[in-house]
Amino acid sequence: MRVDDLGELSGEITVFGGPYSNIQALEALLAVAQGTLICTGDLVAYCGAPNAVIDKVRNRDIHVVAGNCEKQLAARALDCGCGFEDGTTCDLLSAKWYAFANAQVDDASRDWMAKLPDAILFTHSGQRIAVLHGGITDEARFIWSVSQSDDFLEELDALNMLCGDIDMVIAGHSGIAFERDVAGVRWVNAGVIGMPPHDGTSQTEFLRISHEGQIYFEKLTYDVSGAVADMVSAGLTQGYHRALQTGIWPSEDVLPDALRR
Repeated sequence: MRVDDLGELSGEITVFGGPYSNIQALEALLAVAQGTLICTGDLVAYCGAPNAVIDKVRNRDIHVVAGNCEKQLAARALDCGCGFEDGTTCDLLSAKWYAFANAQVDDASRDWMAKLPDAILFTHSGQRIAVLHGGITDEARFIWSVSQSDDFLEELDALNMLCGDIDMVIAGHSGIAFERDVAGVRWVNAGVIGMPPHDGTSQTEFLRISHEGQIYFEKLTYDVSGAVADMVSAGLTQGYHRALQTGIWPSEDVLPDALRR
């Protein structure tokens, strides 16, 4: 398992997850980002511009954690490795968007993805912070705001064995931002920028860390119509294109009951 330690960071930090092949959202994020940029992974997923997103990230000074999509593309695998249960809407719909992305991404990008770290460490304002995708035990593990404490504790134990004591974890993968205290450690999900958080709006979310170490979530407004047009052009019209506009996932069955509408 590869861990990149960035050492001591100062100033603002912008953490974002899941561009999801949504180049319009990524460009909007980069226009407002401040300081050090860190991505929790899944550059490529539901939307219609995987190569544009990869190229934009590779040409900027952005630290990227390997998500399950990066790992699967790097391995030339035939599915996204998202951890969806067989037969769920997410599982069925993923076949189309992953096949599209898998046909688009070139070997150079896959080789770059293969070298991405499983976790990123840094210190900021006296806090030791670890950034990962879903979990350390499984990068595709879904950790929600309402998950059992034991799920968090299992990940924290594995993380401590790998990295030592941690004050804060910043994760991605699940697609909905939240903050929770677990055994004195702040577990923060930075959200994703490529898909709304199933809240009925088209805005997406990312995380800022201030000079003083305070964290706050920020909404992102971007060219939704352009992103939808890219998906329609790519034939990706299984429902996620509407989700960009309505803010409602076509795959609610992936969510715990408490987070469903």
